[in-house]
Amino acid sequence: MTIIDGIAERIGAIRYEGLPAEAVRWAKAAILDTVGVTLAGAAEPCARIAAGVLGLGQSGGECLIFGGDRRAAPLDAALVNGTAAHALDFDDVSNSLGGHPSAPILPAIFALGEVIDCPEKPVGGRDFITGYVAGFETETRIARGVHFHHYEKGWHPTATLGVFGAAAASCHLLGLDRAKTAQALAIAASLASGIKANFGTMTKPLHVGHTARNGLFAALLARDGFTANPAALEHKQGFLMVFNGAGNFDAEVILRDWGEPYDIVRPGLGVKQHPCCGSTHPAIDALLLLRAAHDIAPERVARIDSWTHPRRLAHTDRPDPQSGLDAKFSVQYCLARALLHGRIMLEHFEGEAFRDPAARALMARVHAAPHPEMGDASDEHLGAEVRVTFEDGSTIAQRVGAALGRGRDNPLPEEALLGKFADCAGRALPVAQVERLQRLLLQLDEVPSVRAVTAAIAAAAS
Repeated sequence: MTIIDGIAERIGAIRYEGLPAEAVRWAKAAILDTVGVTLAGAAEPCARIAAGVLGLGQSGGECLIFGGDRRAAPLDAALVNGTAAHALDFDDVSNSLGGHPSAPILPAIFALGEVIDCPEKPVGGRDFITGYVAGFETETRIARGVHFHHYEKGWHPTATLGVFGAAAASCHLLGLDRAKTAQALAIAASLASGIKANFGTMTKPLHVGHTARNGLFAALLARDGFTANPAALEHKQGFLMVFNGAGNFDAEVILRDWGEPYDIVRPGLGVKQHPCCGSTHPAIDALLLLRAAHDIAPERVARIDSWTHPRRLAHTDRPDPQSGLDAKFSVQYCLARALLHGRIMLEHFEGEAFRDPAARALMARVHAAPHPEMGDASDEHLGAEVRVTFEDGSTIAQRVGAALGRGRDNPLPEEALLGKFADCAGRALPVAQVERLQRLLLQLDEVPSVRAVTAAIAAAAS
């Protein structure tokens, strides 16, 4: 039995009745959060351009394009909604994946659910949750076998590993048997792509759109008899050798302890409270703690030192961001905004906000460096330390082990999760509709049809 055969067998064995309550609770939180950020991201240029190139303004289909009432063919809807889900870099994160677990999966199964949902065999909320958990487990288990070499080499794990999650979730929703699920995962191995060189540009969210599309595409191809090599992971010219290289992966860990516990339970899901790269969040949190404890006047600040893990610093040391997207990956810019405003807001990355003179003046005083105690072997790869030096030479400092919302042991408070959803969804929908949609998603396990969810997401025709 190949690794993919083993994964496929485990995907097929997942049943809603066997899911722990905590897995269901976290899945509903992830779905709520992802719907919100997708609605907020739907109006972003990357999503609009992708939709325009696909000609979605001129063609119809069965599947909702979030942020309006347009519909498209399932693969196109998955691509555009996947791009929108990651457009703001506000979607959830996973320590195991080294990226964003939900954005690759949910656009695929929302589109698929609308296509296959019918009175004779409805796709209910419990089916949707179970498929999502199957996808989450698949992508994070493969991630355990390839990290952190995969991440540090320059692959974008949200895309290169998320494609397996999207394929697995789609296969589960389709009810494919082990053989066809294995074929879908093997197809997905050839559709994996995404490099970190494109962080800070529209291409990063496009990675996720293509990942959602490709995962769904792989499942649909396999359903109809398309073939691939089930040894596509461990083959000498397969995914593990090509993407990581000999000696840089652990194939055995992928199937070990599958679902015991489910990865969404432990180490768990991370929900973002700031609309920027998650690698900037611990430093932001450290500075916000200092700001709350001390009455810091920005004009009195001579210097801010930010120390993070070198793995995180590699893509966030950007002292001169040249766009709003670029600024989301600039720890210097994010810290300047945090000190100036006491929070990071979506508006800080819109239009020409990244050129704001006050933010530019302050970020010139922010110095980023790798933390001397957070080397490759450190358990604190999600931590940061910030020191503020004032003009009189006095200093204050704060260290955090992980950002708020990063994992089961440090969850984002429920009121913050719901507030984020209302703020994000409210960018596309009226308040009353946002409130109805929120109630529906919080009770997703009782919803009889996924079409009821997409109907509640759809904006009224303008």
